Amino acid sequence: MQLTSPAQRKVGLRTKLAYGFGSIAYGIKDNGFQTLLLLYYNQIVGLRADLVGLAILIALVLDAFVDPIVGHFSDHTRAGWGRRHPFMYAAAVPVGLLYLLLWNPPTGNQTVTLIYLVGVAIAVRTAISCYEVPSSALAPELTADYAERTSVLGYRYLFGWAGGMVMTLLTFIVLLAPTPQYPNGQLNPAGYHTYAWIAAIAMTAAILISSLGTHDQIRHLPRANPERTSLGETFRGIGRTLGNRAFLMLFVSGIFGFTAQGLTFALSVYVNTYFWVFPAKIVGLFIVAVMAGVVIAFGIASFGTRKWGKRPTGVTVMVLYPIFGVLPFVMRFAGLYPVNGDPLLFPLLMLNVAIATSFGVAGSILGASMMSDVVEDAQQQTGRRSEGLYFAGMFFMQKCVSGLGLYLTGVILALVHFPTGATPGTVKPEVLRNLVTTYGGALVALGLLAAYFVHRFPLGGRAEHERRLAELARAESHAAPLPGSESEFPGEELTDRGGRLNPAE
Repeated sequence: MQLTSPAQRKVGLRTKLAYGFGSIAYGIKDNGFQTLLLLYYNQIVGLRADLVGLAILIALVLDAFVDPIVGHFSDHTRAGWGRRHPFMYAAAVPVGLLYLLLWNPPTGNQTVTLIYLVGVAIAVRTAISCYEVPSSALAPELTADYAERTSVLGYRYLFGWAGGMVMTLLTFIVLLAPTPQYPNGQLNPAGYHTYAWIAAIAMTAAILISSLGTHDQIRHLPRANPERTSLGETFRGIGRTLGNRAFLMLFVSGIFGFTAQGLTFALSVYVNTYFWVFPAKIVGLFIVAVMAGVVIAFGIASFGTRKWGKRPTGVTVMVLYPIFGVLPFVMRFAGLYPVNGDPLLFPLLMLNVAIATSFGVAGSILGASMMSDVVEDAQQQTGRRSEGLYFAGMFFMQKCVSGLGLYLTGVILALVHFPTGATPGTVKPEVLRNLVTTYGGALVALGLLAAYFVHRFPLGGRAEHERRLAELARAESHAAPLPGSESEFPGEELTDRGGRLNPAE
């Protein structure tokens, strides 16, 4: 595949905002699947909880295999709108319609409902993949600048987390608020139906706004002359990604890092409810601290990239994440933390959650930015740019390990003999101590393993990145012109590596 590399240029704020805005769709979908779908289909629709879990698992496993296929075909698409935007535009309306259908199943027959849930859940996740994978692959194409890539991806994570969290807050505080008919608002079917409409419209709008807002950047993106590939060659290409050592280090680090985040997410309700003994309305407020942490993470990742480089900053934040995650428990056992019921306890924990979240999310942003740099390393080795394939590989990993955090939660609860149907304040102190000790040990181990493999990431900092780009530029300057490159983007002039118009090229 012949192509030109992306320009080393600054990306305008409007483009960054538009690019990041689209990840609201993924954030809403992710939070909906994690926090609402099981509750809705079990308590409202009446489907057995184990069947709902099985349906979600089937959709998750199949979706993990869809991502690399979408990424590979996106890499090999040739169209007037480039390689990414055709997929992004095509996904917008199906994402909204399918998400709406997900929350309006047929009822009365559990078998029919189960088949419906499996089919629509797969369709929703596939439609989201058709946007998310090409859109993620767009980041390294927007700019080859070492630090600018971290900034671009920071906006993506910021909007993704914000979209999911804001929608979750709106749902629990407003749409599922208690009413005279439903004192337990989480059992009100009307709230879920309203949620479905709002979420579907927001997801479609986010994708369209992002696609339209980045459309004018198509002229800056690499031009490719894709080769025809069979489905077998597609999967062989997926396997080849693991042959790139830089990709492999990020892949393995991600297994441990995302498992740690999943474990924290799953156990936080137990810890806040039974160890710190907070009521439900207070537990919900921790979302505010999480969002504050996401905003801080954006600054940490951008500043760290410019000041120290991606790898050293990534290692540092991945070590600090579990340290701050277990700090309140260590201080409580040392007698240095407020007791339950003390007015200082909640604000101190909010601060700690914000700090820990900032390090965890900063690690994710830096990992995605380093993955963007892997693209040039792979191009140097193979002569091909495969942004879609490499980012799809990371999505594949994330989805395969997303259930590990939940699984570990169940294992830990079983190991410490945590009682079922327990009332806050009545669980034995030794059980609670064993719970947070086991959780803390697992979190530290996972965090340190994630940091270790990032430390083994073989690509250097900015200087090495600049040398690699220069070598690729020299190689491209001796390459034959792209067949049909003048007609692929009619009426547009090619740009040089600095992003300036170059009519003579």
